[in-house]
Amino acid sequence: MKTPKRLQPLLEEGLIDTVVRQLMSGKEAMVYVVRCGEETRCAKIYKEATHRSFRQAVDYTENRKVKNSRLARAMAKGTRFGREAQEQAWQSAEVDALYRLAAAGVRVPTPYNFCDGVLLMELVTDEHGDAAPRLNDVALTPEQARVHHATLLTEVVRMLCAGVVHGDLSEFNILLGASGPVIIDLPQAVDAAGNNHAQRMLLRDVANLRGFFGGFAPELLKTDFGGEIWDLYQRGMLHPQVMLSGRFVRKGGAVDVSGVLREIDDAQAQEKARRIRLQPVH
Repeated sequence: MKTPKRLQPLLEEGLIDTVVRQLMSGKEAMVYVVRCGEETRCAKIYKEATHRSFRQAVDYTENRKVKNSRLARAMAKGTRFGREAQEQAWQSAEVDALYRLAAAGVRVPTPYNFCDGVLLMELVTDEHGDAAPRLNDVALTPEQARVHHATLLTEVVRMLCAGVVHGDLSEFNILLGASGPVIIDLPQAVDAAGNNHAQRMLLRDVANLRGFFGGFAPELLKTDFGGEIWDLYQRGMLHPQVMLSGRFVRKGGAVDVSGVLREIDDAQAQEKARRIRLQPVH
């Protein structure tokens, strides 16, 4: 196939040898299957951030440091230069999170290189060697649902122990590889200790898993792993081998109306994103 313009520098640098085909096209990036020597990998080409709302960007980028004061001012004002800098920071957040989580043993694609807005990483495959499907494209038995749900809870815990919350975890950004589920799409990952929205995002991530897998194994719908995980994290008792019960008693208190409204907004945004993802690739 014709080499996309954004991949040409990687060919010239010898980072990739051949572009095989386009794998997917989403609102934030296009992904291509490429050959690197004897290995097949994938190249994620980031698009400009034109579909993310300002409020969402603020939630996700809270506490992300910008050392250059000129850049920080430009990003705050929303100038063209600032938007470009903000997009670079958004991309770097995924790359940084991917390397950090891979080092912590989390089930994410192995990153290899990041060059000119292109992330070169492992191609996750199924048992036949084909590109692994997303979870939303797979029908599961109740037992498979229970096993994959438990596996992903372990990964959520491992991520949190590494100081990271995915922030947008759902069946649309989990691949079902030959050895089990693999978590992808991390540009919105947040620092668990430094972001005031981290708890809300963690609870939503876990609730998304419960809702999806509960469609195949209804007993999972009665669990509350999110509250339990965050409570253990806050008390300094969370570790990758922790035994979770799925039960958590919440303390009474005033209702956080603004938090509820944010959850409604987030649910609407996720539904819009789901519809975009389901559109066929042309």
